[in-house]
Amino acid sequence: MIGTNTNPNDLVGADVLGSDGGKIGTVGQVYVDTDTQTPTWVTVRTGLFGTSESFAPLDDADFVSGAVHVAHEKSFVKDAPRIESDGALSEDEEQALYDYYGNGNGSASAAPSEAPLYDQDADRHDDRADDGTVGHDTSGPTTDDAMTRSEERLHVGTERVEAGRARLRKHVVTEHVQQTVPVSHDEVTLQREPITDANAADALDGPALSEEEHEVVLTEERVVTAKETVPVERVSLGTETVTEQHTVEEDVAHEEIELDDAATGTRTADDTAVDRDDRV
Repeated sequence: MIGTNTNPNDLVGADVLGSDGGKIGTVGQVYVDTDTQTPTWVTVRTGLFGTSESFAPLDDADFVSGAVHVAHEKSFVKDAPRIESDGALSEDEEQALYDYYGNGNGSASAAPSEAPLYDQDADRHDDRADDGTVGHDTSGPTTDDAMTRSEERLHVGTERVEAGRARLRKHVVTEHVQQTVPVSHDEVTLQREPITDANAADALDGPALSEEEHEVVLTEERVVTAKETVPVERVSLGTETVTEQHTVEEDVAHEEIELDDAATGTRTADDTAVDRDDRV
């Protein structure tokens, strides 16, 4: 179990696993009870490059082998109420999370009972400075004498997804083929020869008058067809990668710091906030 003996700094950046053992994301910030200093909530960074954060409770959670095991499924954690993870939880925000997870009631005190002590990006304490200097932030908890300026940076990447499928399929198509083929046949013709000295012997061979028949066999050609199956070509599927240029447009926010001098009534902008390059 995660309790007062758990160092919140050890939780930052750890993998968060759901009740089914699947990875939900990584720990971004750790929220502790301001009275007991017990870790009670973590923000879970999910999505591409960890650009989305959801709150998850640490009651009934375990910290084993460097991973936080929560008692909820991934989809349930990702659908939790969206709350800005940049400061102490208000009483209403805390109650909304308790209502969603059904893990008890929020603090009844007027002041927020949950505050982030550890941040994955800054890796710092928000309520004390390393050099011992203590200041007061009029917009939030007590901090040191410096103000942190942050900005959003756009991370663009690619992922390969299935865009479609192609398959080869063959089927039989019957076509009507017409060809002209020459064919021959025999026809009967009569040939008459006058009696001459050359053929007189043949003509006078036999009786003077008689009845007889002569027969001739007639032939003809008929068209005969035969079909054979022969391979003509081989067809296969292949892929090629085509690279296209896509322009991505997105709004990114950044903080700018101004010096508001009440004594002189002047306001001066921080030059370092103006001179910066675009980062992707």
